Amino acid sequence: QVQLVESGGGLVQAGGSLRLSCVASGRTFSRYNMGWFRQAPGKEREFVAAIRWSSGSTYYADSVKGRFTISRDNAKNTVYLQMNSLKPEDTAVYYCAADRNYSGSYYYRGTYDSWGQGTQVTVSS
Repeated sequence: QVQLVESGGGLVQAGGSLRLSCVASGRTFSRYNMGWFRQAPGKEREFVAAIRWSSGSTYYADSVKGRFTISRDNAKNTVYLQMNSLKPEDTAVYYCAADRNYSGSYYYRGTYDSWGQGTQVTVSS
């Protein structure tokens, strides 16, 4: 497994911004597909965004499209999630995940073989 460590969460007012970071161990980070998921209290973990290693293509959940941007810096083994125009419904623990096997759909939790510990994002109204 690859180790993933998220950071950047916190408390922000509605309309504000945060940038989450996820640093990965391993020398082949550039070949990992990466994803961000989130889990609100009492709800299932849901897909937020993903980025392909080969093409750099990005994908977003409809609920965050136009507000969130996923990006990666392979030289730093880091994937980012820039979150703008935050809403109270974005409040959740955010997790990054790595897919090294390219075995499934980017929006499916089971596709990813490694997960970080999560970082809390709280958006106040």
